[in-house]
Amino acid sequence: MSSTLFDLTGKVALITGSSKGIGRAIAEEMARHGAQVVISSRKADVCQEVADAINQELADEAGGATVIPAHIGRKEDLQELVDKTRAALGKIDILVCNAAVNPYYGSMRDLPDEAFDKILGVNIKSNHWLANMVLPEMVERKDGAIIIVSSVGGMKGSSVLGAYCISKAADVQMVRNLAVEYGQHNIRVNSISPGLVRTDFARALWENPDILQARTEGDPLQRIGEPREIAGAAVYLASAAGSFTTGQNIVVDGGSTIT
Repeated sequence: MSSTLFDLTGKVALITGSSKGIGRAIAEEMARHGAQVVISSRKADVCQEVADAINQELADEAGGATVIPAHIGRKEDLQELVDKTRAALGKIDILVCNAAVNPYYGSMRDLPDEAFDKILGVNIKSNHWLANMVLPEMVERKDGAIIIVSSVGGMKGSSVLGAYCISKAADVQMVRNLAVEYGQHNIRVNSISPGLVRTDFARALWENPDILQARTEGDPLQRIGEPREIAGAAVYLASAAGSFTTGQNIVVDGGSTIT
């Protein structure tokens, strides 16, 4: 007996920051489950490599990938991303806001205003813009799923990643607000908070074996996570399996936040 609980066939998923890391893994897994995915980041050539790999793997399957580059810090780029997605694929059923930045590491006391503005603008405002660009069609269709990739950093304090953690906490609150506002239209809005995952974004925390051991030895699973392990949560939230889940923050962190 087969199950369609996690089936995304016929769905269109727009995924920002999907040329590498967690975003790429989400795109790959959603495509494997039948979705047509939009690969988007600033660099078109890198996006194309990812899309080509997906399309080659799934040549005879339902899922596939399309490239539409965009700079998420520019509102006009995001509107063009949404418009081009609709023109190419007809609709947007799933929005995954994954792209984020952190140009500063250090004390909040020394945080430059321009860095603070960039972190809040890219990590919060761009998600707000994108959500409001796709929500009208979801309301009309009475169906849709929005997923924001947050972080366990948004759940605790930090002496060196303060602004980034603030932005990720705000993303989780944005999810709650949107879930309350749009639940009446059968739109689910959730976030995923990964712990330490093997991505370029977190390379400084795992590239050195000693640093990695110190960072993970107190966690119940005592290891770093892999991007695909985050992607599974995204597939759940986007599919029928997650149709009664909204306004939630799913923590995928190897247990780091419980110890």
